[in-house]
Amino acid sequence: MRWFARKTRQDIWDEAIEGSLGDIEAAERIRAICDAAAASAAGSGRNDRRDSERYERAAKVAMEIAMKMSDGLMRDDAVRRIVDLCMTANDLKTAQILFRAIHASWIRETVQRDHPTLVQ
Repeated sequence: MRWFARKTRQDIWDEAIEGSLGDIEAAERIRAICDAAAASAAGSGRNDRRDSERYERAAKVAMEIAMKMSDGLMRDDAVRRIVDLCMTANDLKTAQILFRAIHASWIRETVQRDHPTLVQ
């Protein structure tokens, strides 16, 4: 009975990237990954093992994409989105490391205002 066989849902961060992404496409993909992984990040904050695994995969892929971006300001904004995702998952260690990678002062100030626990 293959008709009723449940297909595993593929997440956006598990999809293969065809060719190289430009900065705009990379920023859009990171935004989509962070939006899609927000529920898993919240579950990770509640110590749900399955959600933790999904969040970690999503964050890893988003970070890999962000490292390849050439435009500094777009990269900083993408990293800000990943920091927000990490803070939703209560992953303070990763969020602090990523926060230090943000160079644009106004983005750093926004992150500090949104997440005062990052600044020690």
